[in-house]
Amino acid sequence: MAYQHAKAYQDLENCELIACADIKPENAQAFADHCQLPNTYLSHMEMLKKEDLDIVSVCVWPKLHAQMVFDCVASGVRAIHCEKPMADNWEDARLMVEKCQVAGIQLTFNHQRRFGLPFVKAKELLKNEEIGSLQRLEAACGDIFDYGTHYIDMFSFYNDDLPAKWVIGQIDYRKENLVFGAVVENQAIGYWEYENGVFGLIATGVGAKGVGAHNRLIGTDGMIEVGATDGSHLRIMRKNSSAWEVIDTNGENLHGPNYISRAIANLVESLESGVMPELSGKRALQATEIIFACYESSRRHARIDLPLTIDDHPLVSMIENGNLILESD
Repeated sequence: MAYQHAKAYQDLENCELIACADIKPENAQAFADHCQLPNTYLSHMEMLKKEDLDIVSVCVWPKLHAQMVFDCVASGVRAIHCEKPMADNWEDARLMVEKCQVAGIQLTFNHQRRFGLPFVKAKELLKNEEIGSLQRLEAACGDIFDYGTHYIDMFSFYNDDLPAKWVIGQIDYRKENLVFGAVVENQAIGYWEYENGVFGLIATGVGAKGVGAHNRLIGTDGMIEVGATDGSHLRIMRKNSSAWEVIDTNGENLHGPNYISRAIANLVESLESGVMPELSGKRALQATEIIFACYESSRRHARIDLPLTIDDHPLVSMIENGNLILESD
């Protein structure tokens, strides 16, 4: 991801890459050679101390995000662009946003699908009332925490970034499952309601097949699917029709191309204009709250009314406390 971030900055006339930090010398040098960087460091703290940086991209595993963001805040940078998911516990996710707000630092998270044509056109169809009034949003993916953060964030994108009121969920964790060092469930189901009465539903693991499409927007007069089972990237079924209409997305799929470049161009423009960036920390926090609330609902065996009042990662705590027993091989 660091290489993709770097290319996006280099494509902008008003950005110059100055330095990188990596704990492995060979990785730092390879990146510096590729990007023609003048300076490399084996410690992000040393880089922050010695360089006068406006923007820092944090492209490490989730468990390292929070402390690196805190260190960037202390160094006085103007903006931080961090990979997702936000953090490996709810307290750190909140604190990342709070510390940046207090310091006046622009914080963004790389939910880059907000800049993809399949998703953008789906929202346009919705706002043009092509399927009537939005009733429910559905998503299917591998897990809630790593992949699901994209699609729960997309729900916010479709639904005008309104917060959720409550969340109920259940997870299954019978085999160890790590993604970029982060614990994720084997299977989950999550259901919640937004302030405007729209409902959200996500199914992960083998249960994702029950939803099928990566995203489904259900309205009073039809439905839209992004990443449909027929292989199309965007399609719509209108009222009184039994056939799907495929919408052209100009060759763009669920992953790109150029989504990260657009995201970084937006955050740079926002830093200059003072307008809230599309991928703001506040928006990312709404999706992250739903994620941790799904895990907390499974821990409590109850609906979770928001705002969320925990600090930890419920799935990790359940594993550490012996509440979840792994299957033996």
